[in-house]
Amino acid sequence: MDLFDRVSEDIKNAMRAKDKVALETLRNVKKFFIEAKTAPGANDTLTDDAALKIIQKLVKQGKDAAEIYTTQGREDLASDELAQVKIMEIYLPKQMTPEELEAALKEIIAEVGATGPQDMGKVMGVATKKLSGLAEGRAISAKVKELLS
Repeated sequence: MDLFDRVSEDIKNAMRAKDKVALETLRNVKKFFIEAKTAPGANDTLTDDAALKIIQKLVKQGKDAAEIYTTQGREDLASDELAQVKIMEIYLPKQMTPEELEAALKEIIAEVGATGPQDMGKVMGVATKKLSGLAEGRAISAKVKELLS
């Protein structure tokens, strides 16, 4: 079952369970999936990779919105956003632990032959491709910066 069908099934389950947060979140995700499917040149298909990218983008937006709400003292809105993020994260691959991320980045640094901060671009190019979906871009960038200094 591909991601699109899984989300559709989970929408039905959320309706049966009367889970309003999950239902609203999954309907929003499905809306973005349908928009991607019907975009010019998509040929009415949506690969799981494209679907994962959409969910990752929505998770990042949700976390950023929650952060903004928190700084503005709107904990109620922040908790709503984080509840939605938690539901979307179910569909993402397991994220790397900081130790796993560091080990993977050390491998990439050795592979690229990076020696200092001037090689950050080379390392980031390879790291973002290899670790896409397994770690957040900010975490990768911060760890690369730390390892190259």
